[in-house]
Amino acid sequence: MTLLALVPRANGDDHPRTIAPSEIKEGMKGYGLTVFKGTEPERFDVEVVGVLHNFRPSQELILVKTPHPRLNITKNVRGMSGSPIYFDGRLAGAYAYSWAMFQTEPVAGVTPIAPMLTELNRPIPPGFWPLEGRSPIALTPRAAPRPTPQDTRGASSFEGAPGGYDLREHAKQMHARFAPDPSRPLVPAATPLMMGGVGDKTAAYVRKVFAPLGLDPMQAGGGATTAVAGAPEHFVNGGSLGVAMVRGDVSFMGLGTVTHVQGPKATGFGHPMMEAGTVAFPTALARVLWIFASDQHSSKIGELIKPLGTLVQDRMSSVVLDERIVAPVFPLSVDVKGAVGAPKTAWKTEVMEDKFMSPQLTAAVYGAVIEATTNERRDVTWKLSSKVTVRGRGTFDLEDFGVAAGSMPEGGDFNRVIRFVGDVLNNPWEHAHVDKIESTFSLDYTRDLYRLRGAEILDPQVDVGGRARIRVRLQPLYGPEVVRTFEVPIRDGLEGKDVDLEILPGYAVSPDVAAPQNLGDLLSNAQKQYYTPKSLVVQYRVRSNGVAFAGKVAPELPSFAFDLLRPAATDAGPEAVASYARTVYPMEKYIEGSDRVRVHVRPILR
Repeated sequence: MTLLALVPRANGDDHPRTIAPSEIKEGMKGYGLTVFKGTEPERFDVEVVGVLHNFRPSQELILVKTPHPRLNITKNVRGMSGSPIYFDGRLAGAYAYSWAMFQTEPVAGVTPIAPMLTELNRPIPPGFWPLEGRSPIALTPRAAPRPTPQDTRGASSFEGAPGGYDLREHAKQMHARFAPDPSRPLVPAATPLMMGGVGDKTAAYVRKVFAPLGLDPMQAGGGATTAVAGAPEHFVNGGSLGVAMVRGDVSFMGLGTVTHVQGPKATGFGHPMMEAGTVAFPTALARVLWIFASDQHSSKIGELIKPLGTLVQDRMSSVVLDERIVAPVFPLSVDVKGAVGAPKTAWKTEVMEDKFMSPQLTAAVYGAVIEATTNERRDVTWKLSSKVTVRGRGTFDLEDFGVAAGSMPEGGDFNRVIRFVGDVLNNPWEHAHVDKIESTFSLDYTRDLYRLRGAEILDPQVDVGGRARIRVRLQPLYGPEVVRTFEVPIRDGLEGKDVDLEILPGYAVSPDVAAPQNLGDLLSNAQKQYYTPKSLVVQYRVRSNGVAFAGKVAPELPSFAFDLLRPAATDAGPEAVASYARTVYPMEKYIEGSDRVRVHVRPILR
């Protein structure tokens, strides 16, 4: 039966009657509250097995049996984490821990309520940037200091050179920092991650990224961006707690249970989600459809029914949410062009803003969209054109592209837009926000590609200021070989030298950019990642070096310029960079492959 009369609504007990572990004795009987189906908590019986002392630093763990017709079958249940446990009518703590796989009896570990209430009352640190201006208890301007480079770093930040964001490396760093110890027999009941609107490839990617962090990705229903009819108004003790990382046509939601509601705030889970400290993750009310029984780990399955509030603390003993705060999210839309007959070609989602989560989730959304609309084993030429709006900085156009034989791109293949999002959110200079991403995925079921089969120099010797002719052989997928001849101007200063001419695809050549010194430099560099994708570039080294300094690149400077540019008051000086002469030749197709030829520049006769 449901316990409507026993379940506090929002603005619940500020000071609940609690029972300490020291008062709990073996054999004591009580009850817990959790949602078995729907949205209303139901009661289940609990009996004390004993108390483990100093289970966590200065924290006990209460061991209980949970005799109940459904729990006798399911044993421990992922998604029940946070279910409140009561003895003698007093709140003891939260159902939170299970033993390793193949547990054969319904025994669980209960986190005592005292440390959870401490976290519930922990204030948001002054100047916590994701929540600036979003909290009704916002700090005064004097309490929120101007950001410094150190302020922009956090537990989920990418450690690497600015402008060098790497999606997979960031995941490795997070796994090293937060992955639970798999050798421990008693572990937190992993948080099930409900995935909606995703296919098998995307689900495998999400498992690879998030399973090591204590989340259990599983296929489930979608996540609405607005409340569904009949959704409850507030979180309640024993009610479901969703962490809505993505919502909309694609959705990812962590599912757990509320332990105690205190006014507009609530604590739950009884263990960390990722132990990320102060956070700003969107939360939601959820509906449970069923508890699936498994010999390994049983789990609730459900879906988001109403966005509400923000997770503000992710700590060792619990998570904490505040209904009054609206979490930072950004809309991500994808329109698919060229997928004739696809059932859905316009996709709209909202993605949580976080240094680690946002790039990973954005990649997963792209992967889900492509998998759902264009999952065919055919040759394809594709292009993802994205407009990314950065708050206060404008909108930036980014293009990803590729040619594939018999397969479609995956989310991680969209390197330019994903790297841009990661670079912006993880920049070390200032707090940056992504306001929206609008993408168009266009595809053509052909292999729009020439393979470079070889190159030869037609003029083995040239004069300074002359032109070296290069003949290249290009092989399309079908049809005869194509032959093109290019003339390459030879610069002064190479008299009497042998010069190596490199022939490369335009997308493989990076223009010279200096290491960014601020967010403006980083954003500018992102627009200069490569030359025209459908082109050939012929490049060669010139005699003098260039210099990168103060975020700028000056090519071909004389050596004395280095000393002139070096500041007298600091060791930071200009950095020498190789200088190249480059000529770009537009092509009608993408080019695969590279080659090199050599030309001799005749000396000047005096």
